[in-house]
Parts: sequence; structure tokens; C-alpha cells
Amino acid sequence: MAGETTTIARPYAEAVFARAQESEKLAEWSDMLTFLAEAVEEPALAGLIVNPKVDQDALTDLMLDVCGDHFDEEGQNLVKLLVQNDRLLIAGEIAALYEELKAESEKVLNVHVRSACALEADQENQIADALKEKLGREITITSEQDENLIGGVHIRAGDMVFDGSVSGRLQQLANELGI
Repeated sequence: MAGETTTIARPYAEAVFARAQESEKLAEWSDMLTFLAEAVEEPALAGLIVNPKVDQDALTDLMLDVCGDHFDEEGQNLVKLLVQNDRLLIAGEIAALYEELKAESEKVLNVHVRSACALEADQENQIADALKEKLGREITITSEQDENLIGGVHIRAGDMVFDGSVSGRLQQLANELGI
């Protein structure tokens, strides 16, 4: 289902991104899409979105009220379009794809690092510098501690994965031995 959702969301994200670039409002659209994605994930609102007894006009009015001052006229038009096409629940996927396009255009790569021990700021900076040199892009790092790694780090940079963890190496060895 995730692949299907991405396929459906991609044209919306690309259209919004093109418009955001054209109007030089990348950050504003990022904020609007993030707000919309968070709103439709609220259980009460999500229940109304999927309720067949709620008609499109009422849902559109509700969504525009919820979005309020967070959305400009173009953002409101997107909400109307998503309601009309019964695509409101993919707002989170649209926002995620938009952020990927925005990061790509700004030559920024969001990197997630899991490590056995909590990383200090200088360690994060060393990883960011090494990746920046290797990939030629600005690096934004988020990190988390995962004691299950036993030791080392697991780095996810876009589609690339660098697994320098002890548990990853043990898993690789087990695979090679057919265990």
C-alpha cells in the first residue's frame, strides 16, 4: 500500500513543489503541507474524512476552518482539490515527497544516524563533514541511540545505508554462513 500511496501522492507533491519554486515560497509551502499532514492524522479528523456520511462541501468547509490562517489562497485551493479527489488522507505522503524535492533542490541531504551510544555534537559534525565531502551536499543529521546495535553506527542517507554496527556485521556473517 505504501508504494501505491507514493504513486498517488507524487503528482500532487511535484505540482506543489513546482508552484512553490515559481512563487519562491518553498518554506511557506513546507509549513502548510506539514500542518495539513498533522491535521489529517488527528484521529477525530481522520474519522470524519473517511466517514461517507460527511459530504464534500462540509468536509471542505471543516478543513478550511481547521487550516485557518496557516494557509494562503493557493494552499486553500490544494485542500479543496484534495477533498474533491478524495485524497486528503495522503497529505502526509505529499508533505514527505515535497520535503524530498525541496531538500534535493537545496542540495541538502537529511541523514539519520543510529548508534549504540549517544553521539556528541562533535561526533555528529564529523559524520556530517565526511558525508558532505563524499556526497557533495549539505548534511542535516538526526541521531538516536539504539543499544541493540551493540556497537558502531547505522547511517541512512536517502536511499543509501551505511551499516557499521556490530549487529549488522553479525547479521551479514550469519547470512554468509546460511544461518
